[in-house]
Amino acid sequence: MKAKLNCAKEAVKLVKDGMVIGIGSGSTVELFLKELGKRIKAEELEVFGIPTSYQSHIVAVENGIRVVDLFQFPEPELCIDGADQIDSNLNCIKGGGGALTREKIVAFASDKFVVIAEESKLVGNLCMPVPVEILPFAYGFVARRVEELGGKCVLREGRGKVGPVISDNGNFVADCDFGVLEDPEGIEEKLRAIPGVIENGIFTGVVDRVIVGTEEGVRILERL
Repeated sequence: MKAKLNCAKEAVKLVKDGMVIGIGSGSTVELFLKELGKRIKAEELEVFGIPTSYQSHIVAVENGIRVVDLFQFPEPELCIDGADQIDSNLNCIKGGGGALTREKIVAFASDKFVVIAEESKLVGNLCMPVPVEILPFAYGFVARRVEELGGKCVLREGRGKVGPVISDNGNFVADCDFGVLEDPEGIEEKLRAIPGVIENGIFTGVVDRVIVGTEEGVRILERL
């Protein structure tokens, strides 16, 4: 928890009065929003936020952030989000919380995309199953295409609810295991090209900076 809190506090320093920020999802982002809420109250800041999930929307409102959308602000100045894995080239896998599609849209829309994560999320090569958002009608077809690409597609099951996980967009979320991703950009593009796939959780070429939280503090990784 301390490592997460350290990177969240460092990310809060990037936010300025009047700024429009993209807001990712997950436990580290929730800490970021709570720390930002303290600054907003203490310094009487006005901060506008574009949340990528209902979870982050609720937490943003609770912490004094004015929620807006991409209709009003199509190019946020900064996006802050977490990640499930980050490789040595700052490519990420995201979507453990199922919000990958909105997260990717806001990340690409933003001028700067900063990932906050504890150091355990750093890996040499991405290797976890890739979250994929799929139109329910197309699931069987998509699963077969994923197998043709060398992956195994498993429909994510809900907890506390019978049946599949449904995204904030009303679609299925599946986890597609390709083993170690030697070519994450290639797999990202091949998944995106399958009809019925809404988006996948591989993020290549978009991260500008990673704030890595440790027990002692933070270290910064930036794209070369």
